[in-house]
Amino acid sequence: MPAEQTTQAELILKIAELQGEIKKLQQRKKYGLVWEEKLEDVVLQCQSNVPILKGVKGKEIKTVLEKPTNILIEGDNYHALSVLNYTHKGAFDVIYVDPPYNTGARDWKYNNDFVDSEDPYKHTKWISFMEHRLRLMKGLLADDGICCVTVDDYEMPRLWMLMEEIFGEDNHLGTAAIRINPGGRKTKRSLATQHEYALFFAKSANTQVAKVVKDIIDKTHSYKQDNDGCWFEERNLRKEGQDSLATDDSDRFYPIYINSRTGEISSVRKFDIKILPIDTQGQKRIWRRGKADIDKLYKEGDIFVKKTKHGVQLYFKFRGGVEGETPKSFWDDVRYSASEHGTQILDEILGNTGCFPFPKSLWAVIDCIKVCSQKTDALVLDFFAGSGTTGHAVLELNKQDEGNRRFVLCTNNENNICEEVTFERIKRVIKGYESKKGEKIDGLGGNLSYYKTALVSVEKLQRVSDEAKIKVTYQAGEMIALREDTPNEVEKNDWWQIFASEEKTTAIYFKEDKEKLNDLVKKLVQAQKTTILYIFSWGKNEYKNEFSSKFIRIEDIPDPILEVYKEINRA
Repeated sequence: MPAEQTTQAELILKIAELQGEIKKLQQRKKYGLVWEEKLEDVVLQCQSNVPILKGVKGKEIKTVLEKPTNILIEGDNYHALSVLNYTHKGAFDVIYVDPPYNTGARDWKYNNDFVDSEDPYKHTKWISFMEHRLRLMKGLLADDGICCVTVDDYEMPRLWMLMEEIFGEDNHLGTAAIRINPGGRKTKRSLATQHEYALFFAKSANTQVAKVVKDIIDKTHSYKQDNDGCWFEERNLRKEGQDSLATDDSDRFYPIYINSRTGEISSVRKFDIKILPIDTQGQKRIWRRGKADIDKLYKEGDIFVKKTKHGVQLYFKFRGGVEGETPKSFWDDVRYSASEHGTQILDEILGNTGCFPFPKSLWAVIDCIKVCSQKTDALVLDFFAGSGTTGHAVLELNKQDEGNRRFVLCTNNENNICEEVTFERIKRVIKGYESKKGEKIDGLGGNLSYYKTALVSVEKLQRVSDEAKIKVTYQAGEMIALREDTPNEVEKNDWWQIFASEEKTTAIYFKEDKEKLNDLVKKLVQAQKTTILYIFSWGKNEYKNEFSSKFIRIEDIPDPILEVYKEINRA
């Protein structure tokens, strides 16, 4: 082909590319966050590699067999989030994220270099870094799940807009200012900053923040316990203050009757004592509860009579502060101080000082989780796990209410953080440890499995060769076992791999050659245990009808794994 024709063809191709770029720019929102894309090496790696998980032997922790197993993943969190989009898509009730704050600190690495405070692209790099991970994170949230992302003033404006772009403005559930540094961070020019922010976003409409329980420890002066151990506060049934005056159409101005002999209370039966919600000044007010609630309150023992200097009064057991109230946007509890309840707690657990910069207050993280979900079996993710505060918080919450919450923590091992800080903290909190004063601190109990991310080369994700598909199948066993919650490997040979839990079994048949497949199926059927059998297949549903039984469910491998990675990497 003549040189000029080649040049013309190249120009036509370039024009087509430019037209595509113009179309993209025209489709961009006119109002919002716009930045220059800065691809990281870890993102580019996933265009030609498939992330998987490998279990780390010798770091399993099992103290309470009937309790669920928690997960710690060592590796780049982009790789870990990619894996979790296969193993845990739509599974997490709570995601708590405390990312690097991008203030020029020298302890944060990505793009193979530090982001320096003088870098003119420092905001762009941070936004790109966060966007890649937040988009992967969204797919991991359950439909009613809530994520909480903490940040300081430096990137707050950009993070807020980025979160709205990903989750939608209507799914912003609120932002809390948390006083983490009572003394304030001193600077030469600006205000001494005492707080950081926690942004709460829902995945879908109609999701709302959980009502949070007041701290009983701080309220022993007004709260009591009934015979069942439930906390309550005695409150006058007559309403006071704003909107308490009765009007002509008030349905809460009605008489309540008391039997002076038996103490029975009723809104219907006309006993010898009649009480109306009239205050000491003679003003008509209203009751705090409707007429239909009174007999139920009496039956449950939640309404009672008290004699006061103003005569007989009706009181009820108010459980709102215990059952929960809508969380506020300003958090100033002294326990949120990162120094006393973050750094000091971590130093006490690990027995040394300065092993991790600026760990979060344990109690601040606990309350962030409680705002996101009151489920006692919630699944919680933290993919900037750092010192492991989130894992500690989940274990502490389980201790408080005997819950079965589980966590998945992801962190890299920069400066041995994962091995020497995250894992070591979780291990000691589970098993117990000795304080600096030599006191024995009991463990909270629990189980943990430790994984590392690894990459399987497939050359091009959008066109995976047959050889690469077989390679992925051989190495994906532990990742599949995690997906099916069958963490214990019980058998592996050249043909198959089997994992189990108390309830079920997961098996993976590796080969295109089906010579031994019937042997494996017979073995699984004889066990008469619920089994998920993954069979290597070039197509989809190739063996579903052939081997399915009341005990066995058939799944394909590796195409479903590859399809997930193609989708999240837009290959």
